[in-house]
Amino acid sequence: MTPAQDRFIHAVRMALGDKAVITDPADIDPWLHDWRGRYHGRSPAILAPADTAGVATIVTLAGEHHVPLVPQGGNTSMVGGATPPDDGSALVLSLRRMNRIRRLSAEENLVVAEAGVILADLHAAALSAGRRFPLTLGSRGSATIGGLAATNAGGTQVLRFGTMRALIAGVEAVLPDGQVHDGLSALKKDNRGYDLDHLLVGAEGTLGIITAVTLRLVPQIAARAVAWVGLASPQDALTLLRRMEVTTQTIESFELLPHESLAAVLRHIPGTRAPLGQDQPWHVLIEAVATDPAAEPPAVLLERLLAPALADGLVADAVIGASETQAEEFWRIRDSISAAERASGPAAQHDISVPVAAMPRFMVEAAAACDAAFPGTHASGYGHLGDGNVHFHVRAAPGADAAYWYAEDAPRVTRFVHDLVTAAGGSISAEHGIGQMKRAELERLSPPARLAALRAIRAALDPQGLMNPGKLVTLAPVAPTP
Repeated sequence: MTPAQDRFIHAVRMALGDKAVITDPADIDPWLHDWRGRYHGRSPAILAPADTAGVATIVTLAGEHHVPLVPQGGNTSMVGGATPPDDGSALVLSLRRMNRIRRLSAEENLVVAEAGVILADLHAAALSAGRRFPLTLGSRGSATIGGLAATNAGGTQVLRFGTMRALIAGVEAVLPDGQVHDGLSALKKDNRGYDLDHLLVGAEGTLGIITAVTLRLVPQIAARAVAWVGLASPQDALTLLRRMEVTTQTIESFELLPHESLAAVLRHIPGTRAPLGQDQPWHVLIEAVATDPAAEPPAVLLERLLAPALADGLVADAVIGASETQAEEFWRIRDSISAAERASGPAAQHDISVPVAAMPRFMVEAAAACDAAFPGTHASGYGHLGDGNVHFHVRAAPGADAAYWYAEDAPRVTRFVHDLVTAAGGSISAEHGIGQMKRAELERLSPPARLAALRAIRAALDPQGLMNPGKLVTLAPVAPTP
């Protein structure tokens, strides 16, 4: 611990009390490692304020003592975005104590949730009021609202409702100078210049600390149905999606995965089983919902839409979940792919996006290109077909040393994949953010104008570079205070 850190921690303790400062190494250690186990940091303390005023106090004192802060919620970042630097220079700022739902209005379809509210708890609160929050993902039991906003998270319902940014009606945040930006009022019209709320969303804590957000709610589901479909190719899947989009607006999820992703889940995740009787090259998980009890039942809708696709050979096989339990079993397969991929051995994992129309061809051709360029490896992708988001993984050759792979081979593979994505007019980050994992690639591949603008915005709001150092884009290093 440096003298400056010691003075800073003492000042926080004096201002906010002992509960706001955690210094026991055993309590700190679980929060120093990222979810994937790829990044490991050090920090002499975790600061845990109870409210926005406490966050403002901490940020103000951090500026006075020149101590960097790394904001953290559920620590579910896939790109090392919430892991402190390994030199111990930064302190973790935990938002987990700020877990209150301040207001929920079913009439207005709005909820104000603090940054530390866990996504699953928000789902439960909305349902208790006869509404729902239409964003979900596999880590909903630990991911927090602040982190989802800071990374502009996506998930499996972007097809209908968009990313987190589209669901945010207002933001409260502490800016790098300690001032509080209060934008929670959810105005439908506000033309007072730059949209600070949207600037903070997706900024990964580099422009300020999001402390609360106003979120849009939608009507509760009256009924839903989930289908598992087998087909020959990603292009057939896109054709099916386009047919369904023309017919109905009640399809909320359309998830595409190859047989090998299903096989990995069946191999590594206990209690899972294949939805279809015979293997198929590709699979689609489709969810349809109804919010009006008098509307056509979703199961009937899916049967009506899938029947002609089966008749003309576009779809090889399909099954509609006969119960809510079976529907959840289908979703468990999809939500378990990431864990099954990890259990399959070392891999270079990429969260990328391409234009929706280009996604089927990209998934096939990019995989073939990687297999040819890196003999012994095997590439495949799965993801959200409706929004062009591909989770593209390149697995190391059997028997590869994991440490060597991640240090030497994986960076070369990633550069190759990102070059393919850029050539396709896509993005190297679809929904997980940049964090520290993709920072160098963002700088390598971004057009100069974009990179200059990102750096200028960060320098203007955080001239000391104290907000989540080493993430997204970097500034010139600030000399530490002795």
